[in-house]
Amino acid sequence: MAASTHTVTNQAPPLSGHDVFATDRALAEAVGRHVGADLLDEVRGELSALGRAAGSAQLQEWGTQANENPPRLRTHDRHGRRVDEVEFHPAWHRLLGKGVSAGLTAAWAQPAGHVRRAAAFVVWTQVEAGNGCPLSMTHAAVPALRTDPELAAEWEPRLTSVVYDRELRPARHKAGVLFGMGMTEKQGGSDVRANATAARPLAEDGAYELTGHKWFCSAPMSDAFLVLAQAPGGLTCFLVPRVLEDGTRNVFLIQRLKDKLGNRSNASAEVEFDRTWARRVGEEGRGVRTIIEMVAATRLDCALGSAGLMRQAVAQAVHHCTHRSAFGGPLVDKPLMRNVLADLALESEAATTLALRLAAAYDDGGEQERAFLRLAVPAAKYWVTKRCAPVAVEASECLGGNGYVEEWGMARLVRESPLNSVWEGAGNIQALDVLRALRREPAALDAYLREVGLARGADHRLDGAIKNLLTELADLDGVEGRARRLVERLALVLQGALLVRYAPSAVADAFCASRLGGDWGSAFGTLPHTLDLASVVERARPVS
Repeated sequence: MAASTHTVTNQAPPLSGHDVFATDRALAEAVGRHVGADLLDEVRGELSALGRAAGSAQLQEWGTQANENPPRLRTHDRHGRRVDEVEFHPAWHRLLGKGVSAGLTAAWAQPAGHVRRAAAFVVWTQVEAGNGCPLSMTHAAVPALRTDPELAAEWEPRLTSVVYDRELRPARHKAGVLFGMGMTEKQGGSDVRANATAARPLAEDGAYELTGHKWFCSAPMSDAFLVLAQAPGGLTCFLVPRVLEDGTRNVFLIQRLKDKLGNRSNASAEVEFDRTWARRVGEEGRGVRTIIEMVAATRLDCALGSAGLMRQAVAQAVHHCTHRSAFGGPLVDKPLMRNVLADLALESEAATTLALRLAAAYDDGGEQERAFLRLAVPAAKYWVTKRCAPVAVEASECLGGNGYVEEWGMARLVRESPLNSVWEGAGNIQALDVLRALRREPAALDAYLREVGLARGADHRLDGAIKNLLTELADLDGVEGRARRLVERLALVLQGALLVRYAPSAVADAFCASRLGGDWGSAFGTLPHTLDLASVVERARPVS
């Protein structure tokens, strides 16, 4: 009998059938820190249920299907009438419905809502990141609408609903709605004050008609949108419903969908307004101030989403190396591979710990925590999202050639990984926002320093990094040219302070030695060999 030429051995099994939340020690411990004892069992139960769903083969398959079958634009019906609809694969609707029902738009209506939602967002991103966009926009619309109590009373119950209703009809007939956002235009990009879309007041109080365009419109299938336009009193925020009260479609012309590098399952569009009906949100001329709370919330979601992507990348890499043998033993036990995995795990844990701390500040809502968020959110958004791409690339390399093959899933993570750094203001915008906070809001720096000061004296490398940071902050003359360096240090010092307080000693020691003490190379896998790297890797293992 001829010998078999294709007996499959030494291949890692799929990472499925596990609880994505409970096996993420950094995430589970953060929830335990930030959720009160009276709610903790309830919250853990909810998150574990979502984690088991996220770890199932069925939902992983839905994520694959949603990305392999991207949305399609249908501008007209068969009779030639303009409909401007986006059609999605059924898997997209299943995932989005699951995200809504899991409370990913309901943070504002729950106790400890932001921490429980933040943890759920990290978990859910690991299934399929694209549906995070409408979930994030809907969640973030609430604080902007609260500038107008009447609008908030009307819309907030629908926004925080756990009912997913995909049909386009008047919002008053729906138990739950989704929101999108349109800020940027061709000529201005992040410089939204250069927007040219015009808003003309109508006789109806608070009503306007808009004429213009948006170069990037997030989640164009949503029920309503917050957009910026130039009213007589200056740049103003508006609510644009997709369907008017009488059941007719508002003028919302989808010109085309963006053909993006990643985030393939989610639709992003170019849209035009032609005497489109809109309702003013907030005062004329205060559009940026009105929408800024929405932007801050979506920026935190960018950090949370990147933390989720990093965790999935690291989990896949550790899982693969645990089950794959080479050169006489499991890859995970090889000193060089262990160094790479530990380095990646540090980045992932630091991102998760920081993002959940910011979510807890939202739940607190006190003056000091609000000041802390003013500086910490743009710094975290800048740094955490910047680290996502190199982590995803290095993690995929841990799988060797398989990591470069689509069906192994790492390629989708790599394509997705740069996105959060670009959306909601790219790196320079975040750096400039930090500078504004430093110059105009001294309470923000005070709150930041108070936070990192809680860890002083616990690690000499952290103490030295705080001292050096204070020296940099003492001289802000000509600071714009070094703003990225400064923001990076702000984020790293904050991450180090949190890990020193909360993480196991092996994790905190390795982070401080490399990121703050400078004992690190220019690529992952260059941690000091004297550290307890085995403990760091074991902590990152997704299943035993």
